[in-house]
Amino acid sequence: MNKIRPQRNGDVATFDSTKSFSEERGCCWPCSARGGCTRRHVCISAVALLVLLAAVGLAVALGLLPRAPVNHFCAASNNRTGFLCDDRVTCVPASQVCNGVSNCRNGEDEQEELCGDVPRSLPGYLVFRCSNPTYWLYADRRCDGMNDCGDCSDEMGSMAACPPCGPEWWSCSPVLYQYCSCVPRRLCRDGVQHCLSWSDEYVCRP
Repeated sequence: MNKIRPQRNGDVATFDSTKSFSEERGCCWPCSARGGCTRRHVCISAVALLVLLAAVGLAVALGLLPRAPVNHFCAASNNRTGFLCDDRVTCVPASQVCNGVSNCRNGEDEQEELCGDVPRSLPGYLVFRCSNPTYWLYADRRCDGMNDCGDCSDEMGSMAACPPCGPEWWSCSPVLYQYCSCVPRRLCRDGVQHCLSWSDEYVCRP
């Protein structure tokens, strides 16, 4: 019995070009003349990829895989640092986060993940570290005119980078420990010394 062998032209084997697509069973496209039905692997790979994507999507939806972190930073009243709720509208002042009161509609400002180990569990933008690393305060209390750190590092330190006294404050060296470099103008000319220079009584106007 005679065998039909393909005719070789150099290194390329030529096959019967009349071979129909239906004869290539299991292929998604007609087979190539050289490599045979290699595109079958393309079909299988595409299906496997779709299955993998579906599995990953299901795992994310069920919480089996970690979600990408969401940025909750926002600027509250007076341009103070705040925590943005999931509604992407409500901005809770930093000092009202993890205070036992839910300020966000879904209570995300009081969740265990955020409040479980304060201040370590808080995102960095909500925390200000005093020059004494033992002490910290909420970021919106930085540059508020009050000596919250106890050493004025939240008002005068290089880390605080506070602007000069605002229009509601009078610049001087305060007598009282609770202030750092400014005293409230409402204290001016009240008959009590608040500045070492007495400027709050003789120069400042409320």
